[in-house]
Amino acid sequence: MYKIAVMPGDGTGPEVTREAVKVLDAACKKYNIKYETSAFDFGARRYLKTGELLPDAGVEDLKKFDAILLGAIGHPDVKPGILEVGILLKARFSFDQYINLRPVKLYPNVWTPIKDKGPEDIDFVIVRENTGGLYTGVGGVTMKGTPHEIAIQSMVYSRAVVERCIRYAYEYTRKRDRAKTLTLCQKSNVLTNVGDLWVRVHQEVGTSDYPDIKQEYAHVDATTMWMVKNPEWFDVIVTSNMFGDIITDLGAMIQGGMGIAAGGNINPEGLSMFEPIGGSAPKYEGQNVINPLAAIFAGMMMLDTLGEAEAAEAIDKAIFKVMESGKIKSMAAGKMGMSTTQVGDVVADTVATL
Repeated sequence: MYKIAVMPGDGTGPEVTREAVKVLDAACKKYNIKYETSAFDFGARRYLKTGELLPDAGVEDLKKFDAILLGAIGHPDVKPGILEVGILLKARFSFDQYINLRPVKLYPNVWTPIKDKGPEDIDFVIVRENTGGLYTGVGGVTMKGTPHEIAIQSMVYSRAVVERCIRYAYEYTRKRDRAKTLTLCQKSNVLTNVGDLWVRVHQEVGTSDYPDIKQEYAHVDATTMWMVKNPEWFDVIVTSNMFGDIITDLGAMIQGGMGIAAGGNINPEGLSMFEPIGGSAPKYEGQNVINPLAAIFAGMMMLDTLGEAEAAEAIDKAIFKVMESGKIKSMAAGKMGMSTTQVGDVVADTVATL
């Protein structure tokens, strides 16, 4: 019996989360997987009402669960950064979710801005280090507000933090069993300390423990070029926190947009959190027109990470079949040719009949 914490969040988050759970129900019923959900109201509404974000007591409550399914965080009445730092980053650091996993996969009949590329060309995964680097906030400000203000924020990495990310990426590449190629994305020609550490760990770990995996390297600026020009070159990309934050958004665009992209904040030995990437989209709240596929993908990733690969694969095949049929006309809100609820229904029904 899996215990799943559901955080629907803000805006259209509850709407897409409802459809993700609907599809989860279909997959779990098909494969006799038992789970139960508990809802948590962490998000903008709670913050605006109580001033509370993710309290320490909430962290302790969430530790009792096997996974977290998140809808969306964000509200126009809350200053940017407050919810992100107080809820999302706090969760990542509190549960040591040191991997951000972002599949970049193009499905049939989904528009991509890259000319002459199709599903056979765009199918790779980005493994982003998720708790280190610039995001730890090492640094400070002096003489703030004066013409001589100095601001410092340092990219700090220990070998242990780098190595656990690299090892996860090698293991994932082996498990994925596609091109068996792991590309390190860094900037070692300029970041001669941190970048060099990543390069050496990549080479040493790969050579000693993963001789079956091909090692490649690309500077981050070159990576952005090749992701657009030749996305078929990539199998798995591993990178540091800041570079990963940037290239995963580019990945979302080439797979059809932020509305279809999903990600996992993963602790391989502990509690992981899965979410659609597109945000809360408050202008569409309550209209039943938002695309729920990214949330459904998040649920699929959750099942796979929990070890239920067969059920996860069934959801993937169902989405592929639905997209191939042309029933969903567009990924854009209000232009799908179906309501949010209907998209969830058709995917869930397809899972059940596979």
